[in-house]
Amino acid sequence: MSTKEVQEAIFKNMEAWKKIENASIVSTGQVIEKTTNPVIRLVMEIIQHDSQMHYRVQEFIQRSLKEKAVSMTPDELEKVWKLLENHIKIEEKTMKMAKASLEALKKRKMVVCEYLINYLLKDEKKHNDLLSELATIKKGMYPYG
Repeated sequence: MSTKEVQEAIFKNMEAWKKIENASIVSTGQVIEKTTNPVIRLVMEIIQHDSQMHYRVQEFIQRSLKEKAVSMTPDELEKVWKLLENHIKIEEKTMKMAKASLEALKKRKMVVCEYLINYLLKDEKKHNDLLSELATIKKGMYPYG
């Protein structure tokens, strides 16, 4: 498969995926309308927000394939690298806090708190991973790698 064919396939995949994300947004909205339970509403709002962000990322990917390729220069990355490293430390602190909270909750049967703190831990780990993986990009760049 040629690069152009791969790009077209990814573009079409993103288009179909965006439709699914829109369906997710509608679906979560329907659940929110039908319930007054604060836990269910919160979970649906989280999913709805994530679906909105996924849609934005998918559109970004499509634009990068059809309009202008995305690039990142070593200078652009280096300009904010210290700030990114500091933010990674912030994310690591929040993960430690979540783990400490989960440890304190063991055998307490506080399942809703445990459920939500587990969510927070996973999300903070996701943030940390996103930032840490920028280091992979940095390592591949000359002269800052």
